[in-house]
Amino acid sequence: MNGFENPAPARTNGFEGSAPALRPLSARSVVLSLLLGTHPAELPARDLARLVAGFGVGGSTLRAALSRMTAAGDLLRTGTGYRLSERLLERQRRQDESVRPRTRVWEGDWELLVVTATGRGPAERAELRARLAALRLAELREGVWLRPDNLSRPLPGELDRVAERLVSRPERAARDLAARLWPLDAWSGTARSLLARVERAHGPADRLMVFAAVVRHLLADPVLPAELLPRDWPGAALRGAYTAYQREQSGQVRERGTGT
Repeated sequence: MNGFENPAPARTNGFEGSAPALRPLSARSVVLSLLLGTHPAELPARDLARLVAGFGVGGSTLRAALSRMTAAGDLLRTGTGYRLSERLLERQRRQDESVRPRTRVWEGDWELLVVTATGRGPAERAELRARLAALRLAELREGVWLRPDNLSRPLPGELDRVAERLVSRPERAARDLAARLWPLDAWSGTARSLLARVERAHGPADRLMVFAAVVRHLLADPVLPAELLPRDWPGAALRGAYTAYQREQSGQVRERGTGT
């Protein structure tokens, strides 16, 4: 455990690299963070009340939040409690993959997607851009997206209707192309800042707030082959810190959920 509510889309080549603001988490954020980090993503109401109390969320505040979240389609009622909706289960899958990305040996090829659909409105274009960025592709120019072909993940079948996938080897040096597509030094600097904040964070609410920022940042990691990354890339260290927090929180969920 722990997952995080409302992560920012993984727009890797638009990442600015400034130190992220740590926003206090609302009751809704705490509930979703707990459920996003639970597998399966379902908790009895009694256990959920015990858990959120550890983050300073009282009973009446929790009940109001659960009511609004159910009405909004974030949560579904079960016989004894609540579980994530299908929409948020997809978010959970993205978060899980951001912590444990599936990679393969890179042999020098690049994955290239060329958008072929025409006549789309602004909303459709924005949605497609967000989906391609979430797949850790970067935009070289309008309608042309690429990345090293080192990820073991299928592309959604519906992309075939709007884009053509190719595999190529650009003439430009791979390290130079990666540096052009992703602000790697900026990502690295923010990751180191977050690792320092992890060390300074004390108390359940502060730690949850910091690790919410960690997960948002991991979603923006391009997960490049090691030979294309700057020296001392902190991606593994940031994932390791989050994984340790997951183990810690999983134990607390079991203890609080059983009332021990």
